[in-house]
Amino acid sequence: MRKLERQMNFAVSNKGNWCGSNTQVTYNESTNCSQVRLHGHLIATVDHSTNAVKLDSCGYTTNTTKSRLNALLEEVKYGCKVFQKNWNWYVSHNGQTADFSDGMILIDSVSLQIA
Repeated sequence: MRKLERQMNFAVSNKGNWCGSNTQVTYNESTNCSQVRLHGHLIATVDHSTNAVKLDSCGYTTNTTKSRLNALLEEVKYGCKVFQKNWNWYVSHNGQTADFSDGMILIDSVSLQIA
């Protein structure tokens, strides 16, 4: 994991605001949510109350987007990851795999429950 991604995760875990290079984390106290932006595009929202995570590539299925999402998932949904196979993106957790879709919400940390 890159230093930038460690700093991003620190900000999310500590409900802080942070900006570095092309990545930004903002915490909204009224909703108790952290948002992660890459090049200004909202790629993830973490609800600290429920531990739900909303993922979105914003149409940019790049290695950088995937790297940021995976770094975040390592912090808040350990064992969950986004991967690519034959040009398609997938999300997996504990041996379960599902198609990645923009706007998907991972609601459970024990299994791959998607809303």
